Amino acid sequence: MSAEATDHAALGRRRGLPRIDLRNLRRFSRAALLGPASRGRLPDAIEHVAKVHRAHHPGADLDVLRKAYVLAESSHRGQMRKSGEPYITHPLAVTLILAELGAETTTLTASLLHDTVEDTEVTLEQVGEEFGEEVRYLVDGVTKLEKVDYGAAAEPETFRKMLVATGNDVRVMSIKLADRLHNMRTLGVMRPEKQARIAKVTRDVLIPLAERLGVQALKTELEDLVFAILHPAEYARTRELLLDHARRPDPLARAAEDVRAVLHEAGIAAEVLVRPRHYVSVYRVGIKRGELTGSDLGRLLVLVSEDADCYAVLGELHTCFTPVISEFKDFIAVPKFNLYQSLHTAVAGRDGEVAEVLIRTHQMHRVAEAGVIALGNPYATTTAPHAPLEAAADAPDGERADPTRPGWLSRLLAWQSAAPDPDTFWSSLRAELAQDREITVFRADGGTLGLPAGASCVDAAYAQYGEGAHDCIGARVNGRIATLSTVLRDGDMLQLLMARDSRDASSSGPSPEWLDHARTPAARIAISRWLAAHPERQQPPSAATAPAAEPDPAQAGGAGSGTPGGAGAPGGAGAPGGAGAPGAAAVRQAAAPAIAADLPGAAVRLAGCCTPVPPDAVIGFAVRGGAVITVHRERCPAVSRMTAAGRTTVGVRWLDGEEGDAGDYRVTLVAEAFSRPHLLADLTEAIAAEGVAVVSAAVEPPHEQRVRHTYTLQLPDPGRLPTLMRAMRDVPGVYDVTRAGREVAAARS
Repeated sequence: MSAEATDHAALGRRRGLPRIDLRNLRRFSRAALLGPASRGRLPDAIEHVAKVHRAHHPGADLDVLRKAYVLAESSHRGQMRKSGEPYITHPLAVTLILAELGAETTTLTASLLHDTVEDTEVTLEQVGEEFGEEVRYLVDGVTKLEKVDYGAAAEPETFRKMLVATGNDVRVMSIKLADRLHNMRTLGVMRPEKQARIAKVTRDVLIPLAERLGVQALKTELEDLVFAILHPAEYARTRELLLDHARRPDPLARAAEDVRAVLHEAGIAAEVLVRPRHYVSVYRVGIKRGELTGSDLGRLLVLVSEDADCYAVLGELHTCFTPVISEFKDFIAVPKFNLYQSLHTAVAGRDGEVAEVLIRTHQMHRVAEAGVIALGNPYATTTAPHAPLEAAADAPDGERADPTRPGWLSRLLAWQSAAPDPDTFWSSLRAELAQDREITVFRADGGTLGLPAGASCVDAAYAQYGEGAHDCIGARVNGRIATLSTVLRDGDMLQLLMARDSRDASSSGPSPEWLDHARTPAARIAISRWLAAHPERQQPPSAATAPAAEPDPAQAGGAGSGTPGGAGAPGGAGAPGGAGAPGAAAVRQAAAPAIAADLPGAAVRLAGCCTPVPPDAVIGFAVRGGAVITVHRERCPAVSRMTAAGRTTVGVRWLDGEEGDAGDYRVTLVAEAFSRPHLLADLTEAIAAEGVAVVSAAVEPPHEQRVRHTYTLQLPDPGRLPTLMRAMRDVPGVYDVTRAGREVAAARS
């Protein structure tokens, strides 16, 4: 055993830290040398494990533990650890760690046997015959985690297997975490470089996994052991700081007495404890706050029986002490993704010292310490707590539906199989585990999506549809149109908009900018794979000019179909247009005989910026010394500018029954759409179907998956304009069609 680890654990016990008991390991070693006891009574080496287990599970069947120990001890007999102890001390220590966390009998049985299949002549079939299918399943899961020779890919591939096994039964991960904890405790017998390598992997993967499974007791001790190996100088300074304060009066002890008195007077039954911080926590607080006081080295823990009592305690503390409101957090109403529930607050006592306080029920505390381990057997029936789930054997491909499996684990399992190489898997795994918060998004079909905080609509699309998300063209968030880059918040209502038609597989799919918005490994891996298979889509989009001069209406659709619009390849486009500045669509029109003006002799022209048609409300302005009258829609943005500039207004009106020739009326429409292939072709086809000719078109470069098309159209009948606009809105991906100038006018009104 590492001398450093031994000294560290002893100090932790003196300060009351929530450490796993180490006192019996040497007794395990001596007892293991004596061999198993006679049948019918527990061997000395496992007696303490049984006692701890019975404290959590009074009705547990200890005979199965005795049988498991006898098999493990006889199988490992003669094998020694590098520390010089009999090998059986390792599975015993792992089992004791789990027993102290409240693991159920099946997990402890598998823990005793977890190395037998890998390191001895015991087979999985023998384990199944002696201990049942559940134990066999767990032992097999842990055995698959044992490292094989993958060269440089050893760690990534080992943890990939670990995750797959964990996904089928979270108890496999529980055993693996306890196994790593005991190995970390005894790491001192290894070379320094190997200690550092194992400590780094523990820091990067095992500790985040322990955090996500809610097993804080394992996580905190692993953190401290890694801290001692990778940062020995900082660890030594922190240790000296704690030893120095241990010799002084503890201000938290006095604060605890004050809290007990307040709660006793209020008639609230509660247990008030001083909970010292572990080494890494003290170090982090020191970085955050600078010089530390005695009250910074721990927190008060208040344990009650019922949820309602938690809030009653909170009310009394905030009434009788001065609360630090910024420190209040309610993880009971909104639990963390790792099952953690507690109220957090901070109050100032009579001497001004601020004490942080954790308030939770006894059950919340058990779950806070042991996470999924405290939930027992996730497959047990209510009538037989330790019986294997019969339906497990019927699950497809050996998969089992684990009711304790958190959403983050399901997501991780989904993308890990798609990771193309170990390096991608490793970097993606570390990025996934670095997420420390999860949100829930409600789908339009009534389902939910669990996503890491900071996820965008792109991430949601791949979480819901997998590779089918390649055809996503937009989203509605809380009923409003949103770009795929929109970052989602907890509780958002999300409707993903999918393309109805993917006629050309070579040009459909995501654009490179989707990678800028993807936060989850599943989305990034799927997008990268698609882009790698379609290198032509990795060119940045650019606007191209394709003015059309008076095309035949029947040929409008065909003219556009050869140039797909959308992200990466916007179809025919003029100079970037838009409301108030339609680019190529800004065509000055000929005089319109259907307009009567109050300035006789002047030429009348319809303004190209807003292209008025009957029955629009219009206004005229005299230009060129009164020789020409330009006619604008009253809501055109240019009207306010020309009025402010002092331009002379002229009364104009449409002449009833004189609507002019079919070619005399042009209108400019702006179509707002989600970027997709063939958008230009589909829009021009819809326009042609209404018997309308395209005079010119402009397509702006896509921005955040949205694109704007501006069309100047020649109407045979102005009365058909509403029907035309409805037909354009019905094109998949189009979410709005407006008259040019309308949006700007509305924004300025």
